[in-house]
Amino acid sequence: MRNTKTTLGLAITVAFATGIVVSPLVHRAIPDAHAAAAPLTPAVIDLAALKHADLPATPNPEQHSKTLIVTDNATLAIQTGNVAKHIHRNADEIQYIIEGSGSMWLGNERKDFKAGTLLIITRGTPHQGQIVTSGPVKAIAIKIPPQAPDDTTFVD
Repeated sequence: MRNTKTTLGLAITVAFATGIVVSPLVHRAIPDAHAAAAPLTPAVIDLAALKHADLPATPNPEQHSKTLIVTDNATLAIQTGNVAKHIHRNADEIQYIIEGSGSMWLGNERKDFKAGTLLIITRGTPHQGQIVTSGPVKAIAIKIPPQAPDDTTFVD
């Protein structure tokens, strides 16, 4: 009986120690839902140098966007162009206009913006791409929490 308890205790200890060693390796080998993003690291990104044509096209014909940061809590992208009126049911959006000016629909109101404007778009608020008066318009878009691929619903 004592041999069985000793063997069982040793097996549990070895299994526990193996788990501690293997766990970080498995975590890297089996990535989570945000696998496309590298861990957040210090970086310098020249947003002024990124032009509309440099950014990947999106399913919205006039919009280009590139995700720069993905964390468990938020995403940050640079985007240019227009998009039809839509809502996000599960993500809040914050846009910081870094280049260009014009107006956009936010809820039922047309809001003017220019470089330096911060737009806060709460989940469920209809919003639409801009009417450009000085372009191109380039914005940083932050989604909190990270927006799921199916979280854009187009509305009239």
